[in-house]
Amino acid sequence: MKPEFFFILQGHSERQYAKMIRTRFAPSPTGQLHIGGARTALFNWLFAKHHKGSFVLRIEDTDRERSRDEYTRGILDGLAWLGIAHDEGPFFQSTRTELYTEHALRLLREGHAYKCYCSVEELEEKKKRALKEGQKPSYDRTCRDKTGEQPDKPYVIRFKTPLSGTVAFHDLVRGEISFQCDELDDLIILRTDRTPTYNFTVVVDDALMGITHIIRGDDHINNTPRQIVMYEALKFTVPRFGHVPLIHGKDRARLSKRHGATSLLEYSDDGFLPEALMNYLARLGWAHGDDEIFSKEELIEKFDLPNVGKSPAIFDMDKLLWLNDHYIKSLPVELIAERLTPFIAALGHTADPVKLIQIIRNLQGRAKTLKEMAQMARFFFGEEIEYESAAKAKFLTPAARPILERFLNDFRELPSLDEASQRLLVETITKDYGKKLVDVIQPIRVALSGKVASPGIFEVIDILGKDVVERRIERAIASIA
Repeated sequence: MKPEFFFILQGHSERQYAKMIRTRFAPSPTGQLHIGGARTALFNWLFAKHHKGSFVLRIEDTDRERSRDEYTRGILDGLAWLGIAHDEGPFFQSTRTELYTEHALRLLREGHAYKCYCSVEELEEKKKRALKEGQKPSYDRTCRDKTGEQPDKPYVIRFKTPLSGTVAFHDLVRGEISFQCDELDDLIILRTDRTPTYNFTVVVDDALMGITHIIRGDDHINNTPRQIVMYEALKFTVPRFGHVPLIHGKDRARLSKRHGATSLLEYSDDGFLPEALMNYLARLGWAHGDDEIFSKEELIEKFDLPNVGKSPAIFDMDKLLWLNDHYIKSLPVELIAERLTPFIAALGHTADPVKLIQIIRNLQGRAKTLKEMAQMARFFFGEEIEYESAAKAKFLTPAARPILERFLNDFRELPSLDEASQRLLVETITKDYGKKLVDVIQPIRVALSGKVASPGIFEVIDILGKDVVERRIERAIASIA
């Protein structure tokens, strides 16, 4: 059976459609989109773009109990933030239930499926008995060859898996893989409430949507033979499969929250740049020589499945921070300013665009995330600042008062805020008081920033401006007991 309705829907001829590589990302909206799912989406998108194909987004929302609209929104927003645009979709499985029922009944009519009347209690008893006897707790096919209807009894529809033979396929990442049919179950494809099951819906959807390549985590390998026999029973073309290793933490355990944030949008909220995260995710399991830095365009040009490794990828937050730092320093400062603005606003401040550019140029190389940069930049905004307790105790002392008073008096007379004039002022005070340069600069630094560490003091003065500097020095003097 050919998916002709889909050719019409998409406007492709069958010949064009057959030649086009088509991948898909099919998340379930039962939780937030996490790093593993985002990498799967990225690999599918890059593979399609590399081969000038199409990338389809499908939301697998048949789990009525756990699917949530906010999770769907999170998936869409996360992919958009990362820079992954789907060519078709999003399609929702919840709108396609009649289609699944139609194909399940076709399998039933053609002898590739059967009605199973075993109750939940009976199935549980069979499972317990099998485990007690040391056998695999799979369905024992009680109803497989029964004839006759039981009209008053509820039933599920099970797929009639071949009892013998081998299911083999060439995995685009792992090579040749095979399974014996006697290892496979007669899976339920339609429940008693007529809702379809995962392994069945993905076969129907991937076939009718013309998906040519399925790239997914290797935790799906065991599903693949079950799906292949369904493709064949439905007379659908079997797509090609590529199973990529999962992502692990440095402790070699499967990635979890203890290894760092795992929700994609958490990285946005924490001030990571999408360019950095896309670059990092692409390198989680894929390599192109020893190269580490890739633009989106370079990833599309170079990405292909033969360079995906077979071993689990190791998530390294330090490496991600290094990449994020690289992009903060290398992307246009105007773009960084645009993205930093919401983080400044979250601290209750409005940033003047010109001033913000100056701030960013002074903090590039210091802050590894936009959130960290906003925190570092906080003292540039507002009239009053908070002094770090240790900084105030050490540098805003009675001994520092005359230095600050002298600085304030002479600073008011400066005709210009250029660095040369500021430097001469500080050096003159240092010489007149017989102090080291640090003994003069540090009280001024704490008075202006509240911290013992900040960008260069002359740069800070230039950004704050004359009036703010004078008011902050006055306040610091007044704070000294």
